[in-house]
Amino acid sequence: MNKTVSKVGAAVVTVTVFLFAVCMLVDFTFGSYLVCMGLPLGFVLMTAGFHQESPADRRVAATAGLALAAIYATLILLVYFAQTTSVRLEALNDQAARVLDYRRGGLLFNYDLLGYGIMALSTFFTGLSMEAACKPDKWLKALMMIHGVFFLSCFVMPMTGMFTGMAEGDGGNGGTVALLFWCVYFLPVGALAYRHFQRES
Repeated sequence: MNKTVSKVGAAVVTVTVFLFAVCMLVDFTFGSYLVCMGLPLGFVLMTAGFHQESPADRRVAATAGLALAAIYATLILLVYFAQTTSVRLEALNDQAARVLDYRRGGLLFNYDLLGYGIMALSTFFTGLSMEAACKPDKWLKALMMIHGVFFLSCFVMPMTGMFTGMAEGDGGNGGTVALLFWCVYFLPVGALAYRHFQRES
């Protein structure tokens, strides 16, 4: 059961990252929000699988990774549930839209970045907890630990005010390009994790 749940989580991560990239390419905003609510659920299951198999002398790192995964999931679910409900269905005044609408670069956009920064920390600690016994696992471990670097940018960038132009509708295409780059980077993480749990089972 443990490996099955972990494998399902890795599969959900892989599929949702792919669908998120597709939704961005075809400019299907609502679809990308829905997909973003599936990703953290799969990520928590996948991270729990790595935690369960971690050796005793690396259990602290694995536990940190799992706890951070839960924090990430909470932040992201709050952000995108708000986008698919309150932001989409209610008539918001301009001030409320600046705070709540993800596309305006307000508070919830900053929480989204914080969430993905926490996710990066989660992958770092989870990678640290892994014992890579084969080449695919070594690649997975490296990708997860290097992904931890994203924490710095996700945590610091909102404090610089570089996204304030989005409030005026001047977001540009830079954000989409950055997200597509992230998808290309993270897709192998889900695929390699799926292969890992499939091999272990």
